[in-house]
Amino acid sequence: MTLRPTILLVAPTFYDVSYSINPWMDPATWARDPRGMHRHARASFEALRQALEAAGFAVEVSEGAPGQPDMVFPANAAVVLDGKAVLARFRYPQRRGEEAPFAAIFEGLRARGLIDSVITLPEGCYQEGAGDCIWDAQRGHFWAGFGPRSSREAADAMSQHFGHDVVALELATEQSYHLDVCFCPLAGGEVLYYPPAFTEAALGALRARVPAPLRIEAAEDDLRHFSVNAVNLDDQVVMTRTTPHLRAELGRRGYRLHEVDLSPYMLSGGGAYCMTLRLDRASAAARRADAA
Repeated sequence: MTLRPTILLVAPTFYDVSYSINPWMDPATWARDPRGMHRHARASFEALRQALEAAGFAVEVSEGAPGQPDMVFPANAAVVLDGKAVLARFRYPQRRGEEAPFAAIFEGLRARGLIDSVITLPEGCYQEGAGDCIWDAQRGHFWAGFGPRSSREAADAMSQHFGHDVVALELATEQSYHLDVCFCPLAGGEVLYYPPAFTEAALGALRARVPAPLRIEAAEDDLRHFSVNAVNLDDQVVMTRTTPHLRAELGRRGYRLHEVDLSPYMLSGGGAYCMTLRLDRASAAARRADAA
């Protein structure tokens, strides 16, 4: 199956910030002006959709479910590669209600031919989607975060399901509760990452696989801006409004930035990558099979 670059978004119809399960979540700020914040969230969502389309993506928009505000972050819903979707299992009860409506969304995508199969993980194996299992097309393997949300054994389950190596990276802070908050592989082979988010063992594994000229170290200010939580297609990068430091560094390396005000979603601890899920990613073996 060959798709053009395709992104899944979930409309913010039911989005709010009413609880806190990571250090970034700020329900008090949302509560001061919920109607204004919701208007801002809708405008930010449309700006993100337009930026993704300008970067070259086809965009699929699904509806969320009442009472499940964090469905606007479909990166956490599944891992998708070679037409196969492995659905997430959430650690926190506040998000477990997303599992059934996301399963229905993915069945709908399968029925339309946008994915080929939908797989469910075994009970007790916590794995929070592409937010904690990121495909590195240049290296042909996954990077998997574990600790705050996803379990270590989930990395092995992903390797078994997809038949590709998975490099497990232990996350060291609650601020970087998912890998996508602090780690982003880019199309040119670079990896943008925030070193303090990782244990020493994880940093050793990362540096052993990514040579120094391809490592871009993010600063604390970049993390606060959710700039590491970015979406990349070829030389295009869609991200929150970023810092002068990172804007200059990515520009120097030939990337063209599409910066979007996603501040309503940063109140829940999410940026551009959290709000998206690639449906078309394919391994080199799958691309060769399609071409044969």
